[in-house]
Amino acid sequence: MSKLAQSVTGASAPPCCPSLTERELTEEEAEITAAMFKALGDPVRLRLFSKVASHPDREACVCDIADVGVSQPTVSHHLKKLREAGLLLSERRGTWVYYRVAPAVLAALSGFLATHD
Repeated sequence: MSKLAQSVTGASAPPCCPSLTERELTEEEAEITAAMFKALGDPVRLRLFSKVASHPDREACVCDIADVGVSQPTVSHHLKKLREAGLLLSERRGTWVYYRVAPAVLAALSGFLATHD
């Protein structure tokens, strides 16, 4: 797991970053946040992320989320990018791969964009 992914998923650090209005980001926080938003900046990746996040039990088999208008190899490529950015975790079960949103990712993203007065 990359340092960025560890920071985002909480594997070695708390969720990503403070609110934009709380204080200026450090260089590392900016890199982590930019990687997350870059991964979500593609419409196919955003749809895949949304499908996983909104799926019952917050976990989805690739067979349940692959219908996004692109080929299966392209879906796999986009899911890999989401994993590399620390947004999704995956687990192989037999022939299928199951995806779930990494712990604290949604809270980190929403907290980053929230205003704290």
